[in-house]
Amino acid sequence: MTVLAPLKLTCRIEDSLMKVFDGLEVPGAPPLLGQAMRHAVFPGGARMRPRLLLSVARACGDRHPEAANGAAASLELLHCASLVHDDLPAFDDALIRRGRASVHKAFGEAMAILAGDALIVLAFETLGAYTRVTPQLLPDLLRVLGRGVGATAGIVAGQAWESEPQVDLRAYHQAKTGALFEAAVVTGAITGGGDPEAWLSLGRAFGEAYQVADDIADVLNGGGAHLGKPTGRDAALGRPNVALELGVTAAAEHLASLLRTAMETIQPCQERKALQLWIARSVDHFLPKSLGAPMREQLLEAVQGSR
Repeated sequence: MTVLAPLKLTCRIEDSLMKVFDGLEVPGAPPLLGQAMRHAVFPGGARMRPRLLLSVARACGDRHPEAANGAAASLELLHCASLVHDDLPAFDDALIRRGRASVHKAFGEAMAILAGDALIVLAFETLGAYTRVTPQLLPDLLRVLGRGVGATAGIVAGQAWESEPQVDLRAYHQAKTGALFEAAVVTGAITGGGDPEAWLSLGRAFGEAYQVADDIADVLNGGGAHLGKPTGRDAALGRPNVALELGVTAAAEHLASLLRTAMETIQPCQERKALQLWIARSVDHFLPKSLGAPMREQLLEAVQGSR
């Protein structure tokens, strides 16, 4: 079994992102816009979505590593763009992101809107640049990433649900958070040489689990330092939150079920054990520290028991 070393995955992601931004430093480009875009992307958070993408690609054989690197960078750029827009006064009005000033706080609201828009465009430009030698992959990658950020079931839809008079909590979670995790898994399978349809369930379950853990952290109001953003915002803004709706204990039980499903739906492959180990480590990272030792241990046992 080859261990999916976190450092190696992170280096592939950071190297790809740095190359993308090196290409932006051209004479005549607006300097503040470039600075705002860099502020949104560096230093990064956990890079959970691109790391999941590369982990699945490796598990499937890593047949097209350059395309996988480009897809990982594109996915992270789309995620960062969504955070810039999510933090705006029209939405969460968050002053902190990843432990420092949000983009609109540091550069102003107008520049933040432009930076978010520019990151979205840059994501698809990056995908095109990294698939020059594998153009046959581009249509499927565009379709999957486009759906992950789109208005029907992607993060735009997730943001829009917050303005609807009635919200389907499951649909909200799937769109706002699950869609990009699903896109990560599917694009990982495409670039790795696996069957994308067979990997869908992993992305869906893991993405929803990530959002439920985030909801629990927000309610417990003890994960601010860990999350790098303010907590308690869902209740203050009247946003959908599974822990507010079900209670923390029931939400944690639901989280355990999702984590078991995620582990069990990993497809048979040479790197299955290594991918399970990576997911287990990731879960330990994103579980709220404020959850309490007994409940954290139960959730980690749910993951370990499914390996």
